Amino acid sequence: MSRWSLPDGRRVDRLTLTGGGLTAQLLTLGATVQDLRLDGVDHPLILGCPDPADYLGDGLYVGAIVGRFANRIGGARLALDGRDYRTDPNFRTRHTLHGGSRGTHWHLWTVRRARPDGATLTLELPDGAMGFPGTLSIRADIALRDSTLMFDIQAETDAPTPCNLAHHGYFILDDSGDVRGHRLRVAADRYLPVDDDLIPLPGTAPVAGTRFNFRHGRAIAPGGYDHNLCLPGGPAARRLVAELTGQTGIRMQIETDQPGLQLYDGAHFDGLRGLDGRRYGPFAGVALETQNWPDAPNRPDFPDSILRPGQIYRHHTAYRFAR
Repeated sequence: MSRWSLPDGRRVDRLTLTGGGLTAQLLTLGATVQDLRLDGVDHPLILGCPDPADYLGDGLYVGAIVGRFANRIGGARLALDGRDYRTDPNFRTRHTLHGGSRGTHWHLWTVRRARPDGATLTLELPDGAMGFPGTLSIRADIALRDSTLMFDIQAETDAPTPCNLAHHGYFILDDSGDVRGHRLRVAADRYLPVDDDLIPLPGTAPVAGTRFNFRHGRAIAPGGYDHNLCLPGGPAARRLVAELTGQTGIRMQIETDQPGLQLYDGAHFDGLRGLDGRRYGPFAGVALETQNWPDAPNRPDFPDSILRPGQIYRHHTAYRFAR
């Protein structure tokens, strides 16, 4: 185990996990997967920062578990059981992104169990944190098995609260520095159109005839992607939902029980310090975040995102690699 100090004095631990033909570096800061390697491949499969302090700056959210509500809450406000709540407006000063400026990505998680091929990390977000109601207790089991990086996340609360947690890894399966040559297939017939602030507009729209149609697989072409693709089967059904293929033929399949997949092309990167001396420019990695739909607390027509006392939030996602 390695340890670093952040500028604010907090101590970050790093665990090395090995199993199933994969090796990962896992940080307690944000439960962040800092590095991921496949046996026989001489480059990382994800974006990562060598200095953990960068995860609080230009590397914000890279590889972390984000929440308590991943993605956006429009207007940084929500109504729940007849009461209005104002959440942290950390996105364009008027919306909440990934649980606010001190969401799960910012916190140091506690290592409850560590083994060679996996670890269990926990975090408790107090009532009122970032404006959200309820104390939220989170457990993340992260493991490497059968060429697969697996996340099994659970959460419980003592008061009704929005809960939507997501792994925010950026993937690049070759060493080109640009994912726009990758081929992506996603089993989604519909997507969420958004306004200029990336807040969902009313209703869903068919992917047919649009740049969001990845049903039969195609390149991630220029055009700008930061959208939720609506997955079939709704919550609770584990199924294969997507496949990403790099130019050298390395493939990654995604299995999840979540109703949405956020596709973001990494357009904002601008020289971020990366692994093995790399510098990440625009489109250096693609985020494929399994999640509930953005702004769901304000949208009764979206999948329910409210966790209540006595319920258990569950989220399974597996990223399976092959050559």
